Amino acid sequence: QVQLVESGGGLVQAGGSLRLSCAASGRTFSTGMGWFRQAPGKEREFVAAISWNGDRVYYADSVKGRFTISRDNAKNTMYLQMNSLKPEDTAVYYCNAGLTHNLLSGRNGPDWGRGTQVTVSS
Repeated sequence: QVQLVESGGGLVQAGGSLRLSCAASGRTFSTGMGWFRQAPGKEREFVAAISWNGDRVYYADSVKGRFTISRDNAKNTMYLQMNSLKPEDTAVYYCNAGLTHNLLSGRNGPDWGRGTQVTVSS
């Protein structure tokens, strides 16, 4: 099991940037990680994923070219750099961990953080 804690959310104007962090502890070795988000009244959706060693990444079409996922295994931390933010990016962003091949297909793993709120004003 992996314990996950997100940080870095906040309020930003459209066109701005935010960087989310996810600190992991527990069985993090060889674990794929990813970001999902849930907007009010909508289902949780996949945003981005990264393999355990960072050599493979996968993005939802809606964020491709604007968001960048990365990880620093020495710090047990994953990041999501979000640029050119849009009001439709407003959501609670969740960190997730699980099998790499599942996450790189947009499917979530079993371990979730509690989420961090991102609000983009127009």
